[in-house]
Amino acid sequence: MAKIGFIITAGGVGKRMGTELPKQFINLCGRPILIHTLERIYKACPQGEFVVVLPNQWISTWNKLYSEYQCNVPHSVVVGGDERFHSVKNGIIALKDAEYIAVHDGVRPLVTLELIESLIYSAETNGCAIPTIKPVDSMRRLSETGENSPVDRNRFVMVQTPQIFRSEWLRKAYDCDYTANFTDDASVVEAAGYRITLVEGDRKNIKITTAEDLLLAETFINAENNKINE
Repeated sequence: MAKIGFIITAGGVGKRMGTELPKQFINLCGRPILIHTLERIYKACPQGEFVVVLPNQWISTWNKLYSEYQCNVPHSVVVGGDERFHSVKNGIIALKDAEYIAVHDGVRPLVTLELIESLIYSAETNGCAIPTIKPVDSMRRLSETGENSPVDRNRFVMVQTPQIFRSEWLRKAYDCDYTANFTDDASVVEAAGYRITLVEGDRKNIKITTAEDLLLAETFINAENNKINE
């Protein structure tokens, strides 16, 4: 397998979760969310190189939790930037000789081995791989004046992480200035002229943003544990 570097972004401050503690450190079934995420990816790709990107003021908290919960995933920690773009850019600089680079949200702790393997295969074939899922609810478009109209949901997909790219693609793409149009890594790479390849994602690969998301993640993890113990 190719050498893969994983950048795990964990720059959230918990505003939408409504907690003082950033959501990546909140307890989920007995362990902080970020530890769940890091351990899952490591289990799927133990030969990878791992970089965790954190706000400077929360690095000491992470180091304490990492030790307290006896997490044994080798990784480096770098300071994040003003925007996610800058955080990922700092993570790219910290990686050494990865042939492919995957960028993953630190608050997506339910990523599976099967999804990671599917993304790696597609990236090795096409240069990149972006997991997406189809929306199930009806959708409407809002105008700047507040008017709304229906849209065909079959023409849209919702984007997840990890997003995986050839290292040279991602490094070249991030050698630019930030713009508000950069909503994720795929948008940065696409702006550099590369074609984006979509891969079927996983509905359980949720991003924990609200208290309701936390409850849903607990349900999924408990179901996994019960299945293992059967």
